[in-house]
Amino acid sequence: MLRTAIALIVIVLAVACSAAQPKTVAQPQPAPFKIGALLGLSGDIASSYGQAQRKGVELAVGEINDSNYLGSGRRLTAVITDAGPGADTAVSAITRLIEVDNVSAIIGPTLSSQAFRADPVAQDHRVPVIAVSNTVPSITQMGNYIFRCSLPESTVIGGTIKAAASQLRVVKIAYLWGKDDDYTIAGYRAFKDAVTRNGLKVIADETFSRGDTDFKPQLERIIAPGPDAILVSALAKEAASIIVQARSLGYTGIIIGGNGFNSSDVIRQAGSDAEGVMAGTAWNIASINPRNLEFISAYQKTFGIKPDQFAAQAYTGTWLLANAIRTAGSAHPTAIRDAMAGISNFTTPMGSFSFTADREPVHPAVVQIVKNGRFTIFKP
Repeated sequence: MLRTAIALIVIVLAVACSAAQPKTVAQPQPAPFKIGALLGLSGDIASSYGQAQRKGVELAVGEINDSNYLGSGRRLTAVITDAGPGADTAVSAITRLIEVDNVSAIIGPTLSSQAFRADPVAQDHRVPVIAVSNTVPSITQMGNYIFRCSLPESTVIGGTIKAAASQLRVVKIAYLWGKDDDYTIAGYRAFKDAVTRNGLKVIADETFSRGDTDFKPQLERIIAPGPDAILVSALAKEAASIIVQARSLGYTGIIIGGNGFNSSDVIRQAGSDAEGVMAGTAWNIASINPRNLEFISAYQKTFGIKPDQFAAQAYTGTWLLANAIRTAGSAHPTAIRDAMAGISNFTTPMGSFSFTADREPVHPAVVQIVKNGRFTIFKP
């Protein structure tokens, strides 16, 4: 009996002590910072640009969260949305990101023609946008919430034409450009400005429409007077076909493209015909910038393929937004906008990055040329 009584006393004391101990209450997880990524994930721009951009965003978000970059366990969530193939679909998609998903900032959209319709929606709602592949000059002029990390076409084309004129002795040129797309029209104008500045002679000027597949009539008229270089303003799908058809007609001279040529799809589709093609770029895989080497290694490990410029710019844009969110310490769109405007000398795969007072990118541009089936930095 005594033993039983003692045992009961011990049990009662244990229960009492347990009840007296303060209970551990699970702390709620802080709400994630939510951004939108409006990318061309369907139609003819998906394989050339949109899917690479998606991978760049996903890689950056993973790294940001794994490193606790935003602090205090705060995570970054990217609502990745298909902008569709055109401007109307981009407008409805960006409206949904803002009004339904309640994102604090937006990356994209993929095409400049989409940006001109969609970005004003974000500006009206005072939600910051960072363009990661829009190169038309007036993108940031749509409002003080519009930024970009993609170098304007005039910057990359100007350097390429200067290199061709001074180092490859290009004198006579011919144009072939898309007449019905904001990007290709802007590229043509950038080519014209660079040609004038470098004193080159224009001997032919031809146009095409987006979606065209047969460029031989225009190419025959361009090739006949014997240009030293053909300057092409086209998106990736048309660019690859133009290269192949120009070579099939016997043209062995220089072909120079704008930013649309920088998709790895152009080289894959054009094959050996792409050898010697030149284009200016905001990023090159051959750069030995340590941050670039880290990016390339992580991208290959994650996706099993090498990145291209569009992946690098989307990755950079995501990190720029994360830096602004961290600086602001807030999910409020205006606080993020203000913090992003102050970004200076931020280390990225594209080099040291800053924004101008007009929210334009400041970082090095390079000229590249296709050699042995890949883009390399141009070295005459």
